[in-house]
Amino acid sequence: MIPRYSRPEMARLWTPENRYQSWLRVELAAANAMAEAGLVPRDAVAECERKAPVFTAADAERIDEIEKVTRHDVIAFLTFLEERIGPAARHLHFGMTSSDVLDTSLAMLLRDAADLLLAGVDKAREAVVKRAVEHQGTPCIGRSHGIHAEPTTFGWKLLVWADELSRARSRIERAREVIARGAVGTFAHLSPQIEEAALKRLDLLPEPVSTQIVHRDRHAEYFNALALAGTSIEKFATEIRHLQRTEVREVEEAFGKGQKGSSAMPHKRNPILSENLCGLARLLRGYAVSAFEDVALWHERDISHSSVERVIGPDATVTLDFMLHRFAGLMEGLRVYPERMLENLRATRGLVFSQPVLLKLIESGMERQAAYAVVQRNAMRVWDEDRDFKELLGSDPEVQARLSPKDLDEAFDLDRELRHAPAIFARVLGPRAAQRG
Repeated sequence: MIPRYSRPEMARLWTPENRYQSWLRVELAAANAMAEAGLVPRDAVAECERKAPVFTAADAERIDEIEKVTRHDVIAFLTFLEERIGPAARHLHFGMTSSDVLDTSLAMLLRDAADLLLAGVDKAREAVVKRAVEHQGTPCIGRSHGIHAEPTTFGWKLLVWADELSRARSRIERAREVIARGAVGTFAHLSPQIEEAALKRLDLLPEPVSTQIVHRDRHAEYFNALALAGTSIEKFATEIRHLQRTEVREVEEAFGKGQKGSSAMPHKRNPILSENLCGLARLLRGYAVSAFEDVALWHERDISHSSVERVIGPDATVTLDFMLHRFAGLMEGLRVYPERMLENLRATRGLVFSQPVLLKLIESGMERQAAYAVVQRNAMRVWDEDRDFKELLGSDPEVQARLSPKDLDEAFDLDRELRHAPAIFARVLGPRAAQRG
């Protein structure tokens, strides 16, 4: 991923230096397990540990030079270790294959990336929850098909997002568990006990049954979890974009001092952060598709997945990490305009209370379809004549025969419509959060 959309904390995980460091950890964990089993000399493994490098950019360049000759990255890496450590290094990689190193290392990197992503989800959810509690009782219009439907609160809208982020967290937690596996094939040269001992040192679990690799349905699940999290962020960002439209203007991204919205129109304040998040989510879904394509390999393995994972591993984790932190900042600085929300709620002259009126008429004994026709007839006049809905209903003989002015007042009571918000907040966040709102 390009630096523009990268945070250093995640990008560092995928540097060549850190990748080689993780390969070395795998090699040393396996060597120690083999030494305990008496397969390689303990003093040689100790010497390898003592002389093992902390990889630098120069070391990575040297490995690249060797690979130009070997045309094999793991052999180039092992050759470099022999140069740096000396004869003792010949005991590394004993009985192992490249996939033992690469798959195990990838599992470690994806696991560590998942830890950073979980922290990012927590930060994003915390920002959403804070604003949701703040606006638990802030009335706004709910929309379906883009059309005014019934009243809700802005906090309720955000509470939906907080709950969705909780599900995103659960999926990433499961993906972390699923991916934390190491690989050995048929154990012709190294026993399952050595595998288990080596992986225990790396805080990984053995694949219950593998060929030469960890099979890629695990990776597909991982990248699918990331894509779903990104798609949720896109959903939230799309809503912010709609609510920031000039005709709506219920919320607005923070606009900093000195910021410019357009090179030609000085008045513009555009939802650029939300638009950026929507675009990045498309990348994540593409990476997930690529991971699904990697599942069907030839026989016990091929390497068609390798080139794909070299791209999607860093790019998908870096992208989602960036998105989570950008979204958290967006929510923290989001401008909310409650007065404008009320204006929009009242813009249709009371039409948003059509269902309470319908229910009142049904409760009075009127047949549902007849009641619907009465309410719809008056509602259409509001649309066509720009009249007040409550006044039209109050002067309709069929309504007058069944509903009192008090009944109509109750049907148009905004507080009554929103009375269950505290209970839903308590359900999602617990009683204390509901009380704070």
